[in-house]
Amino acid sequence: MLVSTSVATVLAGCTLGPDFLRPAPPNLTQYTAMPLPAETASADTIGGDAQRFLQDADIPGRWWTLFGSPALDRLEEQALRANPDLETAQANLRQAHELYLEQVGNLYPQVNVNVSVAREATSSGGRAVGSPFDLFNTGTGVSYTPDVFGGISRSIEAQAANQENQRFQLEATYLTLTSNVITTSIQAASLSAQIAAEQDIIAAQSQELDLLMQQFELGAVARGDVLSQQSQLAATQALLPPLQNRLTQTRNQLAILTGRFPSEDQIPDIQLADLQLPTNLPLSVPSKLVEQRPDIRASEALMHVASAQIGVADANFFPQFSISPSLSDVSSTVGGFFSGNLQWTLAANLTAPIFRGGTLRAQERAAYDVYDRTAAQYKSTVLNAFANVANVLSALTLDADTLKTQLFAEQTAQQSLEIIMEQFQAGAIAYLSLLDAQRTYEQARISLVIAQSNRFADTVALFQALGGGWWNREDAPEIKNPGGIASSR
Repeated sequence: MLVSTSVATVLAGCTLGPDFLRPAPPNLTQYTAMPLPAETASADTIGGDAQRFLQDADIPGRWWTLFGSPALDRLEEQALRANPDLETAQANLRQAHELYLEQVGNLYPQVNVNVSVAREATSSGGRAVGSPFDLFNTGTGVSYTPDVFGGISRSIEAQAANQENQRFQLEATYLTLTSNVITTSIQAASLSAQIAAEQDIIAAQSQELDLLMQQFELGAVARGDVLSQQSQLAATQALLPPLQNRLTQTRNQLAILTGRFPSEDQIPDIQLADLQLPTNLPLSVPSKLVEQRPDIRASEALMHVASAQIGVADANFFPQFSISPSLSDVSSTVGGFFSGNLQWTLAANLTAPIFRGGTLRAQERAAYDVYDRTAAQYKSTVLNAFANVANVLSALTLDADTLKTQLFAEQTAQQSLEIIMEQFQAGAIAYLSLLDAQRTYEQARISLVIAQSNRFADTVALFQALGGGWWNREDAPEIKNPGGIASSR
């Protein structure tokens, strides 16, 4: 952060309290206990490409464009323009900046001007003497509190750190929003694919029911077989309304994320087949994660706030000085000002604590306790962040294996159903075998769709876990810190 020369000169004086040192990054070389594979498994289906981890590769600021969907890109842009949560975070940052400027202003003299007009008359023995006259009084007062022990500069430092916290709270909101838009879009695409699969299965089961009805009329099958098929068809049809309801709710959530009302249905119908699975995945080295994760940086800023507040508490033990020069003039006419009747005063005040009943010492101890709490919260945030990345890396590998296995299961179930259907039509097997094959294929088809969507969702989760590339965004807000107190590691 750039430091304003004038403010930095004042801050270079006697400043009590500890100077904040950023916590050192964890001394780790990998996120998971076991080394990552060179690449994940692949499968010849949607979302089945093999993915490779590129060590210490950077994340683009607009990482969602790697999924290759113009419709998704438009949703993201709409969300970034109109999402109210993002607008709230932006307003919080602006407010924090203004509060910082307010604190900086306390380093400078405060100048006030006072002007008064009075109508006066002189009396003697209860009788007016002379004519009433106007009396004009003007004065200029200056108050200045030297920051002898650094209480003001530590307050500025605390507010600068709070501004930094709000900056990274904004980045966290930005990252959450962009991740939620694409994750919700993937969920909607998955539900659409599940609905399509169920509709295909319903159509096939309906044809099988028609065939059974014909065979029943010919006396080739029992009525119980027809009833079983009708029951299976009804059970499959019953799965559609919940899926359709979930899809409606998911699309409504997308509308809210993009700042629209659900009735303003302008959400594009994105399908899983419209998305490209990024095959080269950037993986930051562990030491950089604490720099990239907005939640870690926000937590670190709160530590900085608490550290600066210790200095404020320490400064309260020492005397406070103030200087108050003033200049005034009294005249019976406006034109008579500055005619030589000026009066000036110069006052200096010193206020020193003698006995406060232990309040100052308690405030200091409380400030240290707050710092200890924020340090513990920072450690917890870092641990959870590393666990988050480790979990995502594990999911990327294992879900790739799952998709490969699930594709094989779906293809096998489909082939088995076709063979059993032929055998049933030829009267070689009982109807129960056909019913079991139908159920197996139905479950395999839906599980394949879910496995496909998991590959996309896992990839989104990795970009989110690594911080989302906010440092590469051209529109990332800067921390305007004209009197900034730079921290050192």
